[in-house]
Amino acid sequence: MAIDALVKPLLALPLFQGLTPLQLTEIVRRAERIIYRPGDAIIAEDDPSDAAIVIVSGTSVRINDHRDVPQKSRGETLPEGVMIAELAMFIELVHTTTVIAQSQVKALRLTRQKMHELMEEDTELARHFSSCITTRLKLLAHDMKAVDTILERATVAPQLPQVRPNLPIEAHPG
Repeated sequence: MAIDALVKPLLALPLFQGLTPLQLTEIVRRAERIIYRPGDAIIAEDDPSDAAIVIVSGTSVRINDHRDVPQKSRGETLPEGVMIAELAMFIELVHTTTVIAQSQVKALRLTRQKMHELMEEDTELARHFSSCITTRLKLLAHDMKAVDTILERATVAPQLPQVRPNLPIEAHPG
């Protein structure tokens, strides 16, 4: 597959927007090109990960199986161009879901080792990723504060109106 066809999926992903064509080409050049057959696990829940995976072509489905077959969900179809386990190319993590190839899936594996090497060589690339992740964390913190505010309002006991005690009605002489 031509390098341009492999760079194209990265262009649509927010994490890679703003990178130069040379930076994108170098990321793709260092990525592992992999083909999954229908039924292959692209990632498996509870397995450690050392790479992000970009689906270049083909269809896959994300399922949450929690090792409980009767509860297995039908899953969420993932479109071409999606990135799976994005942060795994930067830090250690364990997968929380399983993704299965439904058709032949062509993908790029962006390994942590290769990405770290590339960021050491190109500090501007490291700054770019750091800035993107920091921005996301700030947005997440803002959203969490909004949720906290909603929860605080919901847990504060509502003020009941003052109720006057029942006073006996004075009998009126008839």
